[in-house]
Amino acid sequence: MRDPELPDGMPDFFTAAIMFAGINLMWIFFVVWVMYGLVPVLVLAVLINHFITRLDIRLNSQRA
Repeated sequence: MRDPELPDGMPDFFTAAIMFAGINLMWIFFVVWVMYGLVPVLVLAVLINHFITRLDIRLNSQRA
């Protein structure tokens, strides 16, 4: 997913950033699961999904 506005010599770190965020979320979910159980992990996952969806809607409405 290359941004067309980036200069040609500039690397695109989008994939690396998404992988890094996924790995961090995995260990954070594991720690929350060990400390508090599965229900808070599911609630946290739903909240993160909600915020990502709202961000996507906002970014798509600004482009239109």
